Amino acid sequence: MKALPTLTAALAISLLGQATLAADDPMTISVKRLTLASAQQVAQGAIEACRDKGIQIGVTVVDRDGVIQAQLRDTIAAPITVPISYKKAYTAANFNAATSALESRADTGVGRQPFLIMSAGGLTIEAGGTLLGAVGVSGAPSGETDEACARAGIAAIQDDLELSL
Repeated sequence: MKALPTLTAALAISLLGQATLAADDPMTISVKRLTLASAQQVAQGAIEACRDKGIQIGVTVVDRDGVIQAQLRDTIAAPITVPISYKKAYTAANFNAATSALESRADTGVGRQPFLIMSAGGLTIEAGGTLLGAVGVSGAPSGETDEACARAGIAAIQDDLELSL
């Protein structure tokens, strides 16, 4: 029976040592996010860029976790542009990459997930090396045009974003 108290004491000392190490770790982290106004500017910038090309699109801006912050569908854009733009933005945010860079993975087990789209039109929104969110565009005749409109949306706020960090 004497071994039990010794084992208990050793375990308590071991756990105390781990608790001390854990106490040195930060208890919270700071996370940068786009404001609603910034997300709306990106979405409107993408809409305007595609309108200038005579194209009606759907656009979605998500935060760094892939949660929708702003979503617009131009007047006569097809209804399907909305869920596609969301999936492009969600994919870009979760992979921290442009969806055009993921196209080679589209026909893999990961790429065939119903909530991901790995084709051009989704871009990350970054400033100061920090992922802030992503934008997805759908409705143009090509993914490259979707991506160009997404890039224009980001450009509408990029300088202000860089200055704010």
